[in-house]
Amino acid sequence: MIGNSIIKLQGVDIFQQKHLVLSNVDLHIDKGDFVWLIGQTGSGKSSLLKVIYGDLPVSAGDAHAGGYQLKNLPSKEVPFLRRKLGIVFQDFQLLTDRTVEQNLEFVMKATGWKDKAEIAKRTLDVLEKVGVRSKLKKMPHELSGGEQQRVVIARALINDPEIILADEPTGNLDPDTSEEIVMLLKQISQSGTAVLIATHDYHIIRAFPSRIIKCENGKVLEDVQFN
Repeated sequence: MIGNSIIKLQGVDIFQQKHLVLSNVDLHIDKGDFVWLIGQTGSGKSSLLKVIYGDLPVSAGDAHAGGYQLKNLPSKEVPFLRRKLGIVFQDFQLLTDRTVEQNLEFVMKATGWKDKAEIAKRTLDVLEKVGVRSKLKKMPHELSGGEQQRVVIARALINDPEIILADEPTGNLDPDTSEEIVMLLKQISQSGTAVLIATHDYHIIRAFPSRIIKCENGKVLEDVQFN
């Protein structure tokens, strides 16, 4: 890791297939930062996140995330990079045929956890942290949208990531639940895990003012002012 920076991009061009989406991107996110990522649909927010979690290649510029050099990152290294990152999506992506506990176990086993007692303990720890420990044996369809998103955040916390990347995490939630989820993510950032939230929800940005990064006209603008 470079100094305190968990994410550091310098002069990075971001492509979707051969289409240049964002050019000459400079971006830094440090330990414990809480950052909003805004921009219109198609402005490159998701592409930027995909570069950070190794889903889009970096061929030009300098790019680091979670201690990994992203430029020409071998595909076999991507799973190790993703253990340093927690990823939260709008549509939850929970396994619908498994309980909350089994959803978390699945991710742990996929990322190298083997000891059953340690898996059980960590499952309770992360569910406690996000306030849904009592939902351990529930199926996803038995949970509200807000509870499902809390389970997703618990899943993202399993491997003690350096940063959580959240792509429209309140997109399917009502305003009150949205505020609860953002408050939870804000608390997580205060414990040292950086949080980067891509959102269209300007109401929530006003409710939780913080640093803002904007994708606009093929550029990434750092530290913009929000009116």
